[in-house]
Amino acid sequence: MDLRILEIASNTENNKILEKHTHKSKNKNPICGDEMEISLLVQNDKVIDMGYQCKSCVYCQASVSLLSQKIKNKKLDEIKKFINSCENIFENTKIILEKNWVDFIELLDQKNATRKECLLLPMRTVFKALKLQ
Repeated sequence: MDLRILEIASNTENNKILEKHTHKSKNKNPICGDEMEISLLVQNDKVIDMGYQCKSCVYCQASVSLLSQKIKNKKLDEIKKFINSCENIFENTKIILEKNWVDFIELLDQKNATRKECLLLPMRTVFKALKLQ
């Protein structure tokens, strides 16, 4: 396992419950059983804060930790575009992400393709919470 993944996962500053949230969702990975609960505070079409709780593997924890840092102060359209691009990221050999999301390149890498469902669970949970389509 990549030590960088452990380092990212160890940042738990947003592992919290947002008491005053506007959006919330729970999701479960049917393949491995990872569980994720995300709460968001959205104002003026922008995510102001994110909290998460999870019972999951280190890949999922790294993904949600990084997402919780990068999602703040992003517009909903930008988040939707990012999440949609993540869904197909393992299908392409070249990873192309917008500047604001480049830190995900090391997680969403071909070497982690077998953990795709774990890595995408946080994004799918945010998508579900925001009811993006």
